[in-house]
Amino acid sequence: MRQPPHSIQVRLLYVSHAVGPQTTTMTSSILLQAHQHNPTQGISGVLCQGQGLFFQVLEGERSRVNALYRRICADKRHRDVEVLHYEEITERRFGQWSMALVRLSVDDPKVQMQDPDFDPYSASGGQVMQQVMNLLETGQPIQMTVP
Repeated sequence: MRQPPHSIQVRLLYVSHAVGPQTTTMTSSILLQAHQHNPTQGISGVLCQGQGLFFQVLEGERSRVNALYRRICADKRHRDVEVLHYEEITERRFGQWSMALVRLSVDDPKVQMQDPDFDPYSASGGQVMQQVMNLLETGQPIQMTVP
């Protein structure tokens, strides 16, 4: 997805804790909202969820990503929302998806991130972004494409 050259593009990665169980109903609701909202705003990204955590990467024009992040912070489905990584970008990594989902299965050794004591709240943003990229490479994302 190409953007006008004058708009500053960013990538934002955040982590949060789910409030209650991460059910299929909740996940479907999040993905439906993303599929309806993100293409019109020029936002793309990936959501990793499981083990009571959400990792989400948002990409798009800076003011639109920031506005979406403010709405996410107010969402009652999760708590302890914290930005781990924020950068200006010239190219998107997830431009083909309005939102892709990677489920984090407790049984999957890749999900244990090679370190059972991994704490995303104390890891560097770069480390968590690398974990998201590893999960995408080894997992099977459910892709909601940009129309």
